[in-house]
Amino acid sequence: MLYCVQHSDRHDGCCRYPTRPTGAWSALEGVFVTTRTKSPQATADGAVVDPDQLRRATLASSVGSALEYYDFYIYGLASALIFGPLFFAPLGESGAVIASFATYGVGFAARPFCGVVFGYIGDRFGRKMVLILTIGLMGLSSCAIGLLPTFEQAGMLGAVLLVSLRILQGLGAGAEQAGATTLISEVAPRRRRGFFASLPFVGIQLGTLLGAGTFALMALADKAVLQAWLWRVPFLASVVLIAIAVFIRLRLKETPVFQELEKHKAVVKNPVGQIWKHSKKNVLIGIGLRMGENGNSSIYSALLVSFISMPAGVFAGDKFIGPTGLLIAAGFAAVMVVTFGALSDRFGRVPVYRYGALFQAVIALPAFYLVTLGNVTLVWIVMVLGIALGVQAMLGPQCALLPELFGSQHRFTGVALSRELSAVLAGGFAPMIGVALLAATNHSWLVPAIYSLALAAISFITTFFTPETNGRDLVLVEDAG
Repeated sequence: MLYCVQHSDRHDGCCRYPTRPTGAWSALEGVFVTTRTKSPQATADGAVVDPDQLRRATLASSVGSALEYYDFYIYGLASALIFGPLFFAPLGESGAVIASFATYGVGFAARPFCGVVFGYIGDRFGRKMVLILTIGLMGLSSCAIGLLPTFEQAGMLGAVLLVSLRILQGLGAGAEQAGATTLISEVAPRRRRGFFASLPFVGIQLGTLLGAGTFALMALADKAVLQAWLWRVPFLASVVLIAIAVFIRLRLKETPVFQELEKHKAVVKNPVGQIWKHSKKNVLIGIGLRMGENGNSSIYSALLVSFISMPAGVFAGDKFIGPTGLLIAAGFAAVMVVTFGALSDRFGRVPVYRYGALFQAVIALPAFYLVTLGNVTLVWIVMVLGIALGVQAMLGPQCALLPELFGSQHRFTGVALSRELSAVLAGGFAPMIGVALLAATNHSWLVPAIYSLALAAISFITTFFTPETNGRDLVLVEDAG
């Protein structure tokens, strides 16, 4: 049974291609070819999904996401709680925290460059290769941070090395999530793509649980022990996740979409040029959508922790409440990201995203006011609402939406640029800018509240310019819209 993508109907001679049987599926210059079978692998959208490949792709993506966000949270928490006095002591208390968050942001600044480089590799040579390269670069850089000398041991050399490793960490992370979303979206069945594409992002919550849980336990240790050597343990432990992730990814197959591009010699030599020529609008849409999700992820997980624990905060000097709140929020988020992904399969990517951004904007002012009341339970409730509901309501549909925005020949590059440019603009420097504004406004709670509201509003407005992509055929070479 043949179907023409161009006419969304049975292929009964509407085009010039002859009817021919096939046992799997392929794309040939715009025509989608499939054989209907009674196999449980066959799906209603015409693609034959290999369940073994789907399992491996989900596991490989999840472990990578866990490592990235484990690194993300231990570095963010270390920036908020530890790195200032260890590496930037001469700058004073507030200056040290700002400098510490600046190194946090530097890692994000490196990511667009990496997105271009690895996006090119992913679209030119395959998705699998990139996922192996990025996990190694990201993980080894994180591990090396645990070996750095502090300011007391080597002066500013430690800070210089910290910045250098953070850049390398950012280079690896710059293509990790783009690769994970592209891989799983191209393997998953079309009508349940939102659900399957969000499953690897459970790895994000597992990474958060590992990172926040580690710091919550470390906070119980003596401060002298923590600053002497214990802070190194979470970074050195990255090596375990690296080994597991590399082993899994070496056994992974290339995606069916990229195999079809190779089969029909449709792989483009310059995917970056394709993006510049055809996809500028969709890259801007991707950036706008990510502002509310990625920015608020950083605000609720890093800036909020610093806000309550700084000398002028409601829990000055505390290193337990913030990490514990993240731990609780991550547990709920692991369930909610898949829930919202599945809802986007039923109700559409754009409506679910729009209401998630609206919710994030509506809760911003009351949420941060509640934090100032000094009630630990209220702080944890705010973190759950912000991270598990607000952020995940956008991240869930986003997992499939970003890959669906772009054509198959330059999808990896398009997703990478959308994710990483927005990571710089929204997430990377949000804590540093927030801490600087807090210092300038006498630690006003309105700073993080308005910041959160503004970023969510950008994403809310962007949804009105976003095409609905639910059920889109990812073999198509043209962009959505």
